[in-house]
Amino acid sequence: MTTSRVPRSSLDGTRDDSTTARLEQENAQLRHAVDSHARVDQAIGVLIAIHRLTSAAGFEVLREVSQHTNIKLHTVAETVIAWALGQPLPEPVGRQLDAAVQRRSHQQDAPDAEAG
Repeated sequence: MTTSRVPRSSLDGTRDDSTTARLEQENAQLRHAVDSHARVDQAIGVLIAIHRLTSAAGFEVLREVSQHTNIKLHTVAETVIAWALGQPLPEPVGRQLDAAVQRRSHQQDAPDAEAG
């Protein structure tokens, strides 16, 4: 017997409560993901503007700060955005942000190994 992921409608054409609840939960999760992605993109923009990083390097900086501070990526992004708006950076985030920016800046400045 196979199961289908297609929501089943009742005889009157309406969906059952469990299907509606599941769809509402999926919708909420998607909205959260879109909001988190937007915050990360905004934080990358801050790093591009302030530190003259590429967008890929900006993402890597946020990722490294997240990993080294054990703070979720979207929370690091929110902290960077708040910093751009005048709030102080918490110590561990500021220290890791400086270190990650330095690593990425040196990588961007280094000549391409294949160019020689």
